[in-house]
Amino acid sequence: MEEIEFYIDHSEELMEKSLQHTNGTLAKIRAGKAMPNMLDGIMVEYYGSSTPINQVATINSQDARTLVIKPYEKSIVGEIERAIVNSDLGLNPQNDGELIRINIPALTEERRVDLVKHARNEAEHGKVSIRNIRKDANDNLKKLLKEHVSEDEVRNAEDKVQKLTDLFISKIDGYLKKKEEDIMTV
Repeated sequence: MEEIEFYIDHSEELMEKSLQHTNGTLAKIRAGKAMPNMLDGIMVEYYGSSTPINQVATINSQDARTLVIKPYEKSIVGEIERAIVNSDLGLNPQNDGELIRINIPALTEERRVDLVKHARNEAEHGKVSIRNIRKDANDNLKKLLKEHVSEDEVRNAEDKVQKLTDLFISKIDGYLKKKEEDIMTV
């Protein structure tokens, strides 16, 4: 019985991690608004090591279309600018020697549709991950049948795992719906 609970709890933990990963991935998809977390994946060369941009500067959104980056040290303004230009975000930073400003261009309708497709693709990856966790849990539960665990206990455990799967997939659908609305709002 303890093994059954272990597999259920372990599956729930893994599904939660998958959900958080999917939510983080969706959050990085830009929706035409200036959001500081857009730059989360950017690494800056800082005293010989690669450091996340949010550890060497404060990042704020001045308005809906402008990000302002204020480095903790003026000497790394150029490094931050270079890291942003070299990123795959397609942003054009403006450096005034102390601050870096990034104007976020408005999204075209075509680009919005592409971003929605990308968001749906990322959400589907999250769902596949959750379904794989369910499959692994069910495989492990079936192995317990050989260890004198009753079929009813295994079936009840599989039902619990399925309910967890349905719950986490519906959460991903909710995140996706919110992201799609965010992207398509002009």
